Amino acid sequence: MQAVQSTPKGRTPTCLIVEDSSFDIEKMQRVLARAQCGLDVTVATTIASARKALEEHTAALILLDNNLPDGLGTNFALELAEDARLAHIPVIMVSDWPSPFMWEKAASAGVRYVLSKREFDARYIHATLRASRPKQTVH
Repeated sequence: MQAVQSTPKGRTPTCLIVEDSSFDIEKMQRVLARAQCGLDVTVATTIASARKALEEHTAALILLDNNLPDGLGTNFALELAEDARLAHIPVIMVSDWPSPFMWEKAASAGVRYVLSKREFDARYIHATLRASRPKQTVH
């Protein structure tokens, strides 16, 4: 399974879910729907398909699992942080077993939150999107 739902660039901003478990994908989609943040959803089940999705779609947020069939989400987060075109996209890592090592690596990549799948909910989406908005200046 590759990207299952998508929005072309220039249209509604997208949340890219990078997760290989269909159960967890559905849970994340439900949380996004409850958050009512106006994001379309693109799903990638591998890092390779996430790269492809980011070439084809504008992402406003990435929800990233750590254990994926073709690598670690923390390594992908570091890759994103080093790419000037993608470094601005906020990332929330949502993993079954977040470890201190994973937190440290994610922090060095600028990941906003590292959460267990149990604790992930809409408040983290709202906080991340609020922090990502450009600051408005008063004239």
